Amino acid sequence: MIKIGKELFEACEELEKEKGITKEVIIASLCDALVTAYKKHIKQKDVPNAEAILDEQSGEIGVFRTKLVVNDVQDPDLEISLEDAKEIDDEVELEDEVKIEVTPENFGRIAAQSAKQVITQRIREAERNLVLNEFLEKKGTLITGIIQRMEHRNVIVNIGKTDAIMPPKEQIPGEYYKPGTRIRVFVLNVKETSRLPQVIVSHAHAEIVRELFELEVPEIEDGIVEIKSISREAGYRTKIAVTSNDPEVDAIGACVGPRGSRIQTIIGELKNEKIDIIKYSDNPVEYIVNSLSPARIVSVDILADDEYSKEAFVIVPDDQLSLAIGRDGQNVRLAHKLTGWKIDIKSETQAAKMEYAPQPSQQKEEVNENDDEQEEVIDEIAEEIREEEEYAVDEEDLEQEETQEEETVEE
Repeated sequence: MIKIGKELFEACEELEKEKGITKEVIIASLCDALVTAYKKHIKQKDVPNAEAILDEQSGEIGVFRTKLVVNDVQDPDLEISLEDAKEIDDEVELEDEVKIEVTPENFGRIAAQSAKQVITQRIREAERNLVLNEFLEKKGTLITGIIQRMEHRNVIVNIGKTDAIMPPKEQIPGEYYKPGTRIRVFVLNVKETSRLPQVIVSHAHAEIVRELFELEVPEIEDGIVEIKSISREAGYRTKIAVTSNDPEVDAIGACVGPRGSRIQTIIGELKNEKIDIIKYSDNPVEYIVNSLSPARIVSVDILADDEYSKEAFVIVPDDQLSLAIGRDGQNVRLAHKLTGWKIDIKSETQAAKMEYAPQPSQQKEEVNENDDEQEEVIDEIAEEIREEEEYAVDEEDLEQEETQEEETVEE
């Protein structure tokens, strides 16, 4: 047996406090390291009956091989005679298994070198698994971190036991990420690597808004107010549709809070990003009207409502068209993401032109009515068509005549 002293156990306790790695993991790593060193010492790759045992009371560790008690020993590495086994344990009988110490002499230095490598590797593996499991549980949630640095346009955020990466597309446009600043980020993904897990976070995800509302609005946390949908263009504007499961609770009022205290806290967290809170409705017309706020709506026509497409035609007052569409189409784009409906917006003037605009055929007739010569040509064409129908002219002749008639109309 090899005396290792109480320092090992003190180191185990220290590692457990610092890294969360249990003493059992370290001791198991030490035993595996000792067995590995033993196999190298005896120059055998496969020794199935070898194991290392640590006696915590005495602070000693050694390598043991399990052997089967038999009358006639055929394989000394796996079997032991009953007579030899009795010297180890008086109560042993045939077909029993006994553990025999095989720790080589002067094995301490070799074992220590091997143990150092194995334990270091196992500690890294255990640390990686702890971090991986911790952040897999946090995936899809909001956490607080500290900005460390910028690296190739990526923001590195310390989130506790590891650093997370915020790619450019997950950053708010125009936002300056100052090192040392605390920041709330959304855990998008956790990727397992050979070293510590790679955690991808976002500061532009729409679910950040949901998490903030759940933190600030108790009614949402309690399930009284429900968030139905969120659409966000980070740094600019967010639309959130809410509904109340209690008729006595105003969903929008609960989200705004007394004197706007709740919504102002969320807006401050989002760096003054505009937030439109709208009332959700099962009625698509009402829902679309609400989603296009603050613009006033004249009418909403449902063009298609099935599993393949949802399309609506919206008419607004002339002075509300730019407001309904928004800067660079932002308002209608957010309304589309929020409701899931494809929305076509026209002003009253545009809609009137579309509704009452004459068809191409009608336009031609109106033009021809103002020209006596063309009117006579039309009558002649109509007469010829009637005659062709009566006498059942061949299709070939009919096509030729129609071509001639079209040329005459154009003239």
